[in-house]
Amino acid sequence: MRVGEIALDPVADGSFVARPAYFGAHVPPDAHPELFSRHGAAWLPIGCFLVRTGSRVVLVDAGLGPSLEDVAEGMLLVGGQLLTGLHALGVGPSDVTDVVCSHLHSDHVGWLFDLSSVPVFPRATIWFGLGDFEHFVSGAGFMQPHIRSGFSDSSRLRLVDEDVTVAPGVTVLRTPGHTPGHLCVVVSSGPSRALLLGDAITCPIQLDEPTWHSLGDVDPALANRTRELMWRELEQEGTVGTGAHFPDLRFGRLLEGKASRRWHI
Repeated sequence: MRVGEIALDPVADGSFVARPAYFGAHVPPDAHPELFSRHGAAWLPIGCFLVRTGSRVVLVDAGLGPSLEDVAEGMLLVGGQLLTGLHALGVGPSDVTDVVCSHLHSDHVGWLFDLSSVPVFPRATIWFGLGDFEHFVSGAGFMQPHIRSGFSDSSRLRLVDEDVTVAPGVTVLRTPGHTPGHLCVVVSSGPSRALLLGDAITCPIQLDEPTWHSLGDVDPALANRTRELMWRELEQEGTVGTGAHFPDLRFGRLLEGKASRRWHI
């Protein structure tokens, strides 16, 4: 899609096999069968986004990498397709100038460094939240050893502790809760605006199910408040959005009716 003069392409690194339990122990296993339609599971994408603006090539999130991760309760993360997707768009690793990580969970950083902790995108500056550095890199949060080593040794890191412009038309917003340093990305050009939500909202079904949180939320109460703020952002005229695990990485907008709000694709 295009956001004014800016090209924006979704790229899936693989699949997240999710079950109702991901959204909370209170969610029954037969909830929303239209979403969990494959033997009680929903096959959601592990989404990344390529933003081309002026001379900059910005990758938002870096997938799981060539890996398989057992989450819990029969849920899986399966990655490995990001570089193939970028190649299909005519982009190689050395073309990427910036990588913005919405947060540092494993399915968003897997292609940053190879198993020897060498950067996969050798020219790219890596932007991410300061709170996530303190939680995952220097703290006790889970991170693969080769990824932690890459972060510890890299000289191309930009730690974000306030809203900041990364490239022309690309701004990051602090949206903590899912992780301490979670970021959302706003791509804007003229009157058009696209909001890349990371995991601040896991799935549009949470609009209808406001008590559904995410198994990965570090601070569920703060994540709930941030999710509501993002819904309000999506009510703004000219704004569309999607998240890293929204079905098919489809963009939508929030329509406000007399009785309720609804997600429109």
